[in-house]
Amino acid sequence: MLQINNYHLSYGKKKVLRGIDLVVNKGETLALVGESGAGKTSLGLSIGGLIGRESEPANQAKVQTQGQIIFQGKDILHLSAEELQELRWSKISFVFQNVSNTLNPVLTIWEQVSEPYSSHHLGTRRQAREQARIMLDKVAFPSAKINHYPHQLSGGELQRALIAMALINKPEVLILDEPTASLDPITRQELVQLLSRITKDCAVLLITHDLSVASALSKRTAVLYKGKILEEGPTDKVLQTPHHPYMRALLRSYPHMHSSKDIQSINLNLKEPAEGCVFFPRCTQALPICQTTAPPVLEFKLTVLSANAKEELDFFGQNGSSKVACHRGGIVPYLVVHRLSKSYGPEFSLREVSFMVFEGETVALVGQSGSGKSTIAKLIMGLEKPDQGNILYEEQKTPFPRSQEFLQKVQLIFQNPYDAVSPRLTIKEIIQEPLLIQKIGTQEEKNAKAIQALADVGLPTEDRFLHSYPSSLSGGELQRVAIARALILEPKLLIADEPTSALDALVQAKIIKLLMGLQEQRGLGMLFITHDIALARKIADRILVIQNGEIVEQGLAWEVTSNPKHPFTKQLLAAASVF
Repeated sequence: MLQINNYHLSYGKKKVLRGIDLVVNKGETLALVGESGAGKTSLGLSIGGLIGRESEPANQAKVQTQGQIIFQGKDILHLSAEELQELRWSKISFVFQNVSNTLNPVLTIWEQVSEPYSSHHLGTRRQAREQARIMLDKVAFPSAKINHYPHQLSGGELQRALIAMALINKPEVLILDEPTASLDPITRQELVQLLSRITKDCAVLLITHDLSVASALSKRTAVLYKGKILEEGPTDKVLQTPHHPYMRALLRSYPHMHSSKDIQSINLNLKEPAEGCVFFPRCTQALPICQTTAPPVLEFKLTVLSANAKEELDFFGQNGSSKVACHRGGIVPYLVVHRLSKSYGPEFSLREVSFMVFEGETVALVGQSGSGKSTIAKLIMGLEKPDQGNILYEEQKTPFPRSQEFLQKVQLIFQNPYDAVSPRLTIKEIIQEPLLIQKIGTQEEKNAKAIQALADVGLPTEDRFLHSYPSSLSGGELQRVAIARALILEPKLLIADEPTSALDALVQAKIIKLLMGLQEQRGLGMLFITHDIALARKIADRILVIQNGEIVEQGLAWEVTSNPKHPFTKQLLAAASVF
């Protein structure tokens, strides 16, 4: 077992690792994921005693460490050079990131792979070469190239040779640093299959930015950002429904076959945090405390007040499975709809509807006309009162009628724009109306915001248009006015009821791109109500399918659309337009 306790590493004034706590057990692969510069390789080198040891005072002026790296009851950071020599390539082995610089260019592959066996005096030279041959066979290295030099081999062949070299002495700990980097997909898949087969007896630390490799090889994943573990949990859950905003951003920026949603980026503020949460400069849900105080690592849990008692929510079967370092306990559930019911007599009733919308997430509510989609929107906004159930915003129960604060942070785009705006107001007055109600800004500021909001949705900003009335606009133009009005308050949550149904495909694409951009910049959460499951598949993180007032299926967008469970979902998919 390998245990890392509160490990810090600095290069001069630059903090590289910040309080790392990890355990890797025998027979387990722990994936350490994160972008370049996160500190992944530095942690791997520290485990091998290649940096940060106290017994090397010459390096301490440049490298400072704190904490422990425990292996076989001893702290690697305090071992002598002789003790480390005994461990390396015997008990602890490496597959380094840059393969071409790892192997000696003047030795053949056979000589290099046999070297760890010989240097640890495990047998004669002949025995070492025989063990090398056996190990090279295990990793499917071409036998005809066993006497070749590194420059004569492909990247995949070099990687196989290095894996054989790392495993020849049957180590207890194996550090894989980007083992499939720069390989073509077929070679990468072959190596992943190979590693999963031959590393079962080791404690493996897999360092990678390739999420598909982490998914294939590991059971647990830790997420590293600027030297800090932000999330840790079972790999399948971390990679499918992450609880920290950074891990979600990594997933959204990574192209993979399961995803149906377009690639999204993240706020690019790369300012180095002086203290507090390392993710603070890029976080869209940060609090003032995040700037000054580092967050503790806590289990992710959601609770809601139901019938005067706290009830733990577990929509994804994941409570207690992941740990996150976040003052807000992970990605904030902006909206929680819990056991919501509303009856309209024998004709229609909404029955025990429960779902949530997280910060920066798009949830699509899909169903036929008359299924209850718009009813849910009205209940959330307080336009109607439910018979039972709770509606929470940021984990607080919403009052009825809704407060001014709620109506500033949560905005509704109505399905029919002609019913949503007053025919007696000019376009400028319609756009500025929310600012007037909320008493925000001077008249000059209101004018500037109105012009910007119209420009954002692709509408004219000259006086002729600003002073026109709704009757002079087309349905598509008026819908864009309604969208601009909803966005002018910069809401945190948008309830969009068929917001693009009146728009042509080109304008719809522009509006969708605008909303996705706001999601990246501000962490905008959206409940996107639509009957178009093809559109939902393209823009949503999760899909809820509603039929006759009841949620009949919900899940990740790619799961619901590629492997539907309910007959009505299958019917919706079959009826979706295909050309």
